[in-house]
Amino acid sequence: MKNLVRLLKWILKAAIFFTLFAFALNNQQDAVVHFFFGTQWRAPMVLLVLSAFAAGLALGILGMVPRWWKHRVVAKKAQKPVVPASAAPAVDNSRTEPLTPPHGL
Repeated sequence: MKNLVRLLKWILKAAIFFTLFAFALNNQQDAVVHFFFGTQWRAPMVLLVLSAFAAGLALGILGMVPRWWKHRVVAKKAQKPVVPASAAPAVDNSRTEPLTPPHGL
């Protein structure tokens, strides 16, 4: 059963590879991308599609970096040992004057 699953995965990967290879062979004609100020880029169609895919992938990853960073910080805080209440420093509540807001707010 385990060998059958491995074989099916290999066949699926091979099918995807050959499909993409056929796509690349069928799209070898030149295409032109016109940028601003009269600049242009002439390249095979498959290279343009691959470039657009890579740029989208990079943009998606960059968009996810802040959220990954936030989750990493939260996970790191969750791994810190919790200090029992008896070992925590005592809070000084003897202050009588009100706290002034910063910057005159």
